[in-house]
Amino acid sequence: MTLFQIEVLVAVANRGNFTRAGEDIGLSQSGVSHTIGSLEKELGISLFVRNRNGVQLTAAGEEVVASARIILQQSSRIKQIASESVGLLHTTIRIGSFPSATEHLVLPLIRALNGLYPQLETRLFEGTYPEIKEWLRTGVVDVGFHILPEADLDGILLVKDPLKAVVAVNHPLAKEDSLTFEQLTTEPFIMPMAGCELLLYNEFGKRNLKPQIKYEVVDNATILAMTEAGIGVTVVPELTLPTNLPQVKVIELAPPVYRQIGLVVRSLEDCSPAVLAFLREAQRYLSTSN
Repeated sequence: MTLFQIEVLVAVANRGNFTRAGEDIGLSQSGVSHTIGSLEKELGISLFVRNRNGVQLTAAGEEVVASARIILQQSSRIKQIASESVGLLHTTIRIGSFPSATEHLVLPLIRALNGLYPQLETRLFEGTYPEIKEWLRTGVVDVGFHILPEADLDGILLVKDPLKAVVAVNHPLAKEDSLTFEQLTTEPFIMPMAGCELLLYNEFGKRNLKPQIKYEVVDNATILAMTEAGIGVTVVPELTLPTNLPQVKVIELAPPVYRQIGLVVRSLEDCSPAVLAFLREAQRYLSTSN
């Protein structure tokens, strides 16, 4: 059985007539008849009942055609995937990202894609969440790493980044294996202001808690230095933590809270084949590497 035979079979089932099916697919009536006859001989069953008004599917033919339609759908999907991948061979993808995503997600992804698609070019624009949204809106970038959900953009989830409590090593809370938001409200709090503050305000709010915010700081290194000095406690995403920590203790939150990082575009429906292929490859690579 060939894909061509399946295409002819579905065309005849759709039209109920060999001649009209042939007109749809550019085949003569005799060519259609010969193709269906060969398929029936190969399968050992009758697919159609012939009459003067056309043809009707037999009971077995109905089941065969149902499966044939699925095969054609999958064949179309295979061609689409191939087309998208070919699009990655000779294109430039402009990526918006924020610092922790750049280090832990974007750079490993670009290295992996360069191995698969040597002629793929990537350009990286690093900024804040609002800047990434604006770059997408104005067409500066094609895709952006961003926190999900984002109401104004279409996105796919890539990574769940756990939030961690951070205290000085000599802080009374440092002996705890895990910390609750209730415990954190009893201490001076350093609020990270690079975008994570929205998630933290939401988590405190869900519990009807009001943190003692003493400082609002954007730079992660400054936040950790202030925490090390005992000025306050904080909560930051795990991906923002450096490999060599200062004199601080990183503690699990109870219950766990995650920053959901994804790739976003203005509209999945309007994406080019190359961008769709990039999204697919990014999701595949990052889901297997994390």
